[in-house]
Amino acid sequence: MRSKSSLFLIEQLIVIAVFAICAAVCVRIFVESYIISSAGADINNALLVVKSGAESFKAASGDMDAAAELLGVNLNRQDSLWFAYYDNEWRPSGADDAMYMLYLVPSDGTVDEESLVFCQLRVERLGDGALSGTIIELTTAAQKN
Repeated sequence: MRSKSSLFLIEQLIVIAVFAICAAVCVRIFVESYIISSAGADINNALLVVKSGAESFKAASGDMDAAAELLGVNLNRQDSLWFAYYDNEWRPSGADDAMYMLYLVPSDGTVDEESLVFCQLRVERLGDGALSGTIIELTTAAQKN
């Protein structure tokens, strides 16, 4: 009788171990799918921010102050670099609550005797996590007035 109960306990331990391994695999899959989903959402939102920045830059004919007003954010300036902060909900924010940054780097250039001003736009995710770094980059040009 004693050997049957020992065998039953061993079977129970094996079943529990199998379930624990399956649970660990499922948790890992859920975490990876969350990271992939977050990265996809970041790309979509960053694309909208960059497109809005490019359209504002074009509508303002390369004037960064007018572009900031059209964009509806407080663009900060450091040398020739303009940047804006966004929080985790992609709302304009201050540096303390920032999770994302929009960089605008304007530069003058001449193409086919037309006076154009170019701007490189870039969105980065701040922090040290797996998703940090540049999300999207775009270069646009606007006709100077």
